[in-house]
Amino acid sequence: MCGIAGFLLQDRHLSEERLKAVAAGMTDTIAHRGPDDSGLWTETRAGVALGHRRLSILDLSAAGRQPMVSACGRFVITYNGEIYNFRELGQTLEECGWTFRGHSDTEVVLATISEWGLEQALQRINGMFAFALWDREKQHLSLVRDRVGK
Repeated sequence: MCGIAGFLLQDRHLSEERLKAVAAGMTDTIAHRGPDDSGLWTETRAGVALGHRRLSILDLSAAGRQPMVSACGRFVITYNGEIYNFRELGQTLEECGWTFRGHSDTEVVLATISEWGLEQALQRINGMFAFALWDREKQHLSLVRDRVGK
């Protein structure tokens, strides 16, 4: 179990400290859902903050921490769920030249999005999930859930 939080503000003049304080306030209210680890990520110029709380199940190392930035640096995700086919996706991505720092399904989700784009990635991913994905290039926040509505 874990909890995710994210927001996009119209007022892009907030400091990084203020963005972090707001995100921390949101994640602190769900600390019971993710007592093992927490993380915050901000992009001040866009007024975006993502926060995460997790109960560490897969990849207990620092490589599994969230919010997580994609290897290419374009995407940032805070994710909750389980991708049933993440090992198979990871193998396919490795055949395409990807290497992974850790063993989390979150990292595989990010690589899948980076390789094929969000729409195609969602067609390939099999699981139950919800995530907030910030595209730093397009300056776009996507809020995504599985087909059943986890």
